[in-house]
Amino acid sequence: MNFSIPKLMNAVVLTGHGGMEKLEYRSDVEVPTPKDDEVLINVKAAGINNTDINTRIGWYSKSSAENSDDGSWSGNPLNFPIIQGADICGIIVGVGKSVDKKRIGERVIVRTMQEVPFNHDSYSSWTVGSECNGGFAQYTSIRSSEAFSIISNWSDVELGSIPCAYSTAEGLLYRSKLKDEIVFITGGSGGVGSAAIQLAKLRGSKVIAQCSENKHKDVLRVGADKVIDRNSNIIQELGKNSVDVVIDLVAGDQWGQLLEILKPEGRYSTAGAIAGPLVELDVRTLYLKDLTFYGCTKQPKEVFSNLISYIEQNKISPLVANTYPLKDIKVAQDDFLSKKYTGKLVLIPPNVIQ
Repeated sequence: MNFSIPKLMNAVVLTGHGGMEKLEYRSDVEVPTPKDDEVLINVKAAGINNTDINTRIGWYSKSSAENSDDGSWSGNPLNFPIIQGADICGIIVGVGKSVDKKRIGERVIVRTMQEVPFNHDSYSSWTVGSECNGGFAQYTSIRSSEAFSIISNWSDVELGSIPCAYSTAEGLLYRSKLKDEIVFITGGSGGVGSAAIQLAKLRGSKVIAQCSENKHKDVLRVGADKVIDRNSNIIQELGKNSVDVVIDLVAGDQWGQLLEILKPEGRYSTAGAIAGPLVELDVRTLYLKDLTFYGCTKQPKEVFSNLISYIEQNKISPLVANTYPLKDIKVAQDDFLSKKYTGKLVLIPPNVIQ
């Protein structure tokens, strides 16, 4: 199978940390040449995630200095310009010298949180759209081992909504060893939260989710057994010592209440802090209740393999709220930040190969 591959492509280039002005839609970007162990993917769809915005604005930096260099997942300076996009669904149209040519033509999704090249034992994070170029382009080169073949009747847009949010959610549940228990999920209407609801139900859990009042019906349709308002007093709504596991994507001012609703020996897992990363911990609650905390970033490959299995067996459903042409990325990110939708927003590059 042969594909005609152009020399130049359309892509959104991030020129530095900052506002929307740092995103440049260009039509003169060179199509990457895959390295020996890489595949060239014609991107069909790429979802938008919090990490895209956080990386752009340098949110991961713990420094108070403006334009700090540590605003990436790994804490190392990014090599601008870069192409973001943590979600990738596409077709392999070319391969490096060490990759079997039979992979050409495969439909794939790409693992967002990858192993560090040449050092699989390293803890350092290697994230698509941060440490390497991502999906906000017509083509991208990805290590063959991180491009997972998938056989599914889902659309490209639906598959393009999966990698980052669903692997984050699966990683949270995997680390916290959730089973048929009571779980409380913050940010239930977002991409990760809505994914976590579905994945928790697969495990036989009773799911209580939190979101804004106008999204309660949407979140119940996703599968939550009960929904409470994000501005309500969590302890008054649920009572102390009422849940086995908390899956938190929000943090912020209500964080202390999350520990109070956990039963003794409960588990708290987090992969986000959209309401604010700095919280106040009463250490007595932690040790007197024998709680366990999990920070969830690095993911074993089993997490992504699980997702492939769930999709191919139609055990989960995608939740796409809207789609946009790639050139409208600023509109899409504005909509993303407005939080007026339930589920994922997905970008579609132009002139994709059919």
